[in-house]
Amino acid sequence: MATPRAKEAATYLERHKIAELMNNLTSSLLFNRPEDPKDFLIDYLGQLKDSKDNHTQGPCLFNESNLDSVFGILDPTNDGYVSYEQYKEALITLGVSKINERPKGGDHDRISRETFKVEARKGLQKSSATYEESRH
Repeated sequence: MATPRAKEAATYLERHKIAELMNNLTSSLLFNRPEDPKDFLIDYLGQLKDSKDNHTQGPCLFNESNLDSVFGILDPTNDGYVSYEQYKEALITLGVSKINERPKGGDHDRISRETFKVEARKGLQKSSATYEESRH
């Protein structure tokens, strides 16, 4: 049985998304492998803060080229479309936790490259945002 102090600590960590923040920082650090990790982390935290304060896109490990590559793997015949199931599984694999269940083209089971990339960017941004989004 957890003590009240342990429950309080767990609630604090969850409310402030500390585990997600640490995962985000560690992943970015290992992906980039900077010469000066402390300066890198300070800069990265600054970018996260700026994205929160300005409601802009924060740092993300996946760039346009990466998303194009993922789509290319899903669409080896270069049709320009993937199925809804491919779209959903790819986003889950990328680490997107909240997937748009009704993306453009989903009702026809034809998700375009552009829709895939837009939804992936949105989902990755939400997944990597290590702060509670304000509710207006």
